[in-house]
Amino acid sequence: MPDPDFKNGPLADLRVLELGTLLAGPFCGQLLGDFGAEVIKIEPPDQGDPLRVWGRQEEGEASLWWPVVARNKKAITLDLRQAEGQAVLKELVAKADFLLENFRPGTLEKWGLGWAELAAINPRLIMIRVSGFGQTGPRARDPGFGAIGEAMGGLRYVVGDPSTPPSRMGISIGDSLAATFACVGALSALHYREKTGRGQVVDSAIYEAVLNMMESLITEYDKRGFIRERTGAILPKIAPSNVYSTRDGMVLIAANQDTVFKRLCVAMGEPELAADPRYSTHQARGTHQRELDERIGVWAGGLTTTEVLEILQQPESAVPSGLIYRAPDMLADSHFKAREAIVTTQHPRFGELRMQNVAPKLSATPGSIRTPSPDLGQHNDEVYLQLLGMNADRYAGLKARKVV
Repeated sequence: MPDPDFKNGPLADLRVLELGTLLAGPFCGQLLGDFGAEVIKIEPPDQGDPLRVWGRQEEGEASLWWPVVARNKKAITLDLRQAEGQAVLKELVAKADFLLENFRPGTLEKWGLGWAELAAINPRLIMIRVSGFGQTGPRARDPGFGAIGEAMGGLRYVVGDPSTPPSRMGISIGDSLAATFACVGALSALHYREKTGRGQVVDSAIYEAVLNMMESLITEYDKRGFIRERTGAILPKIAPSNVYSTRDGMVLIAANQDTVFKRLCVAMGEPELAADPRYSTHQARGTHQRELDERIGVWAGGLTTTEVLEILQQPESAVPSGLIYRAPDMLADSHFKAREAIVTTQHPRFGELRMQNVAPKLSATPGSIRTPSPDLGQHNDEVYLQLLGMNADRYAGLKARKVV
């Protein structure tokens, strides 16, 4: 049962200053905001985060990516290149729990806003730094977009079909992974602060976040000299697990465990295959992967996609199988609906807007989508006049000089 004392989420008493742009920093801010943190997004006056205009929309139309990554955030403007702007940020730091940034390393130091300066103001501050190559090392200050981190971390090389050059994943996975690891680091640092009262720096590098997802790629090469290659839809030496063509489409079947493979054989009407020495063990199926896939492909090709899934998803079969979803499939799926994996939100520009819900689900303190993405500088008055208690004359002067 949800705890009524935490109706806005488990992080509702924490404040985040988000200085990042595009995705790696802002996605970390989205994760923290989804679980209740007050995320104050700080953007340059008259410009804002480029993600406000990125996406698949037509020229001149509002971004449909921005409402997702900027949900649950407040937005203020502040020019950190001006000394007055730097001074205002320091005032905000004194009232913050986290400062989140993904500038090129050295940028904040150049503005007098490095860790040493900010920790002196607020020793409890947790500084979350997301970058391409990390804050140290010979490449630290190189420009490091997600694509480079994905390539350097090993992901790009193994994605795609072996007959083609390495592929992109189709999403900005490197940025999102670095943001997710940054969030894990931030919450770990928060736990340490609860015990000691001291903040620290969380240093999340895109290439290292990707590297940490690469399973045994390094150790396989280190001990066996084996280099993973692109394999397309299959799991090498793990069978059957593939995409199979049906009469009217395609279906994914994953039956590589011994007991599941036996159930697949029964469902196919060929129970004797489970005892065939070529397929009876995990290693044997891996050795004969291609011929086994061809055999399953013949069976699936004689049925429609619906027929294949009805057979495999019967309780007595229980073979992991399904469609390869696109957005329309997700919106129509009963399981998505039952778990509210996609929710309808209200947006001042778009009206009803459907997007992915908060994940993971917490039983007592669930996250939520509480507010839509803000306009540029929408919360200037609230933050500067109320949170900082700035007097009207100073605030008007900062606005006149385009500091805010």
